[in-house]
Amino acid sequence: MNDTDAAPPQPEFSFSAVIFSWRRWWSDAVVGTVDQQAVIARRRVECNLSARYLFMTAMSAGIAVLGLLLSSPAVVIGAMLLSPLMDPIIGLGFALAIGDYRWLRKAARSLAWGSVMAIGFCALIVFLSPLKDITTEIAARTRPNLFDLLVALFSSLAGAYALIRGREGTIVGVAIATALMPPLAVIGYGLATFNWTVFWGALFLYGTNLVTIALVATLMAWLYGFRSNLTDRQTRLQNAIIVLVFVVLAIPLYFSLTQIVWEANAARQVRGELSSLFGTTSRLSQPEIEFDREPMRVSAFVWTTELKEDAETRAEASLERLLGAPVDLELQQFLVRDEASAEAAQIASAKAQEEAAASDRIDDLAQRLALAAGVPDSEVVVDGQRRRAMVRARRLEGATLATYRALERRIAASEPNWKIELIPPMGGLPEVPFADGEPDPVALALIAWASQRSGVPVLLVGPEEQTARAAALLGERGVAVKTELAAAPLRASWDSSGD
Repeated sequence: MNDTDAAPPQPEFSFSAVIFSWRRWWSDAVVGTVDQQAVIARRRVECNLSARYLFMTAMSAGIAVLGLLLSSPAVVIGAMLLSPLMDPIIGLGFALAIGDYRWLRKAARSLAWGSVMAIGFCALIVFLSPLKDITTEIAARTRPNLFDLLVALFSSLAGAYALIRGREGTIVGVAIATALMPPLAVIGYGLATFNWTVFWGALFLYGTNLVTIALVATLMAWLYGFRSNLTDRQTRLQNAIIVLVFVVLAIPLYFSLTQIVWEANAARQVRGELSSLFGTTSRLSQPEIEFDREPMRVSAFVWTTELKEDAETRAEASLERLLGAPVDLELQQFLVRDEASAEAAQIASAKAQEEAAASDRIDDLAQRLALAAGVPDSEVVVDGQRRRAMVRARRLEGATLATYRALERRIAASEPNWKIELIPPMGGLPEVPFADGEPDPVALALIAWASQRSGVPVLLVGPEEQTARAAALLGERGVAVKTELAAAPLRASWDSSGD
């Protein structure tokens, strides 16, 4: 074999060569495509403490606290979409990344004013509100755990990427995931009701989201080539501080998650121990456990074919051994003939509980409708079977048709399976301006809603073409309309000719 037949030398691949190649690709194809000056300019503008920022923060806070009091996830999500708090928090992260401490102070000032104003506004609404019960939406934001840190981490990664790459539309989803405004609203609730457990729990959750978003934004900015004027030593110190903050946040959140897991396992053990004590022919209700009491309190019902006199004492001893904590057990036994009777009794009890919960829900709905309409609870008509609630509103000072419709929509949003009807008082109808031969759709929709609720026909007075067009559109909505010809502009009023 001669030299010409030898195989060509193969290139040597090493780990360092792969890393160098990847870094070069990242620098050219990714970092090189980012307009850093434009990104920083946009972030600076959005950190300004402006009237718009404060107004949107206040509106978001008001919607959030009402959604929490009504236990309406849809309303709470609406508040998250309006909240502008994400901008100064991301600004904190970018300012920290490039070492611009003047910008850092500016973003921190905007965030502080927005947060304090939101808390105070929510506290005022809760203080004036007749509804002060802790709903499931409020309770869900009082016990942050490690999962909340992870949600904030992943969401802030997505948010920082969207802002750097100029895809701000993605920030909507991030706002929902990190939920910056609802924890602030819960802080305001805790302040107004002097419930410090709720206050500190929500404050910790808000702090977790805030710090995580800001620090992850810093890391993402570094990754995309945003550089500071800090020395290498200052940069290392900054990195160490960021890692330390994450660790400090993760430790209490980990213990909180551990407690939640322990409570879930404890509930499973309680049910298993009580079920095994009475055997397969018995039926057990869902045990109610109060973990925050000392001793821990457990209450349950059991339907059994054989009463056990020492069941409570034996079960208490077994549960204390299993859970490693003192237990106060309240166990009520009901004697049944056989296993089928036990099942029937269990089903009947579950139905009774469900009906009681439904009755409480109906009472709550009636109270909210009465409050919105300005009338006593007795004037609200509720049909639980057809899931329909109706009330005729009293004339409220300064309220327009749009006000009554907004009140109806707010309550309907919290009860998606119900048909809510708030009948407005017989006041004046809005004007119907025309543009390009078409009536204003907002005004027309409001007139149609008022007519549908009151059942009174509408009289349109104006030019022939305008009255004909408006009457046709209202007729498509099922509204009875009469028309009269007159000079412009088109006027709408109630038709009282049939009275």
